[in-house]
Amino acid sequence: MAKLTRNDYKLNYVDYGDKHAQPVILIHGWPLSLQSWEYQIPKIVEAGFRCIAYDRKGFGKSCATWEKYDYNALAEDLHALIDELQLNNVILVGFSMGGGEVVRYISNYGNQNISKIALISSIIPLVKKTDDNEHGVPQEDLDGIVHQLETNRLEFLEDFHKGFYSYSTLKKTVSKQQLEFDFSVASHASPIATLKAALSWMDADFRTECRMIEVPTLIIHGKDDQTVPIETAGDQAAKLISNAKYIIYDDAPHGLNITHKDQLNMDLLEFLLDVKS
Repeated sequence: MAKLTRNDYKLNYVDYGDKHAQPVILIHGWPLSLQSWEYQIPKIVEAGFRCIAYDRKGFGKSCATWEKYDYNALAEDLHALIDELQLNNVILVGFSMGGGEVVRYISNYGNQNISKIALISSIIPLVKKTDDNEHGVPQEDLDGIVHQLETNRLEFLEDFHKGFYSYSTLKKTVSKQQLEFDFSVASHASPIATLKAALSWMDADFRTECRMIEVPTLIIHGKDDQTVPIETAGDQAAKLISNAKYIIYDDAPHGLNITHKDQLNMDLLEFLLDVKS
């Protein structure tokens, strides 16, 4: 593991594969870390790519700050990593909240150095229910999340990951050990980062920015996503992004990178390796 030094904090990242190969940057979801890409990183490297994954500030082994969890600041971290490693022709892959960094990066820094993007179970274009987004998550539900993070973060996180995988006693979509691992990762994240990053993905609206995307885009979303409803995310993103390939997993929850890892790896690698896309 390596560290990228910023003004007042450091970002943790891993960098695997041939340093001369095309770089793929993986951006994890909330409230986890780069470890959530455990089943994707080896396949990407074995396919001949340089694979880089990093911990968002305040998560995993990256330092926490008190402020700057808005998407402009988070995209600036991504830009700094690309600049530090002198990466060109980059492929960006964002899971859940990580889709926000991908889209904001393009809107702030342009399409020029980006080859392709993939949005997996992504929040793009918006999560919140509004007058013109009837399938979004109601404000009272989002307020409830904020309240729980402020008053009983650990209990919330334990329940959150069950919904993340659409897990129940009758439908054990992942192992007990997976739930415990995710809880451990999320519970060790900075409490202030967990809260303020949540506020960022709750309030963001990327509908206008989606129209700025010019590169080939892969969108994958599960119909059984109880965390980010497909109607407010994947369905809309596919309509807004002009050069998008949209794949729907009929029975997949939000955490399809675990529950449907083989299918995701196949679809993602096909997209990465397709010279026509």
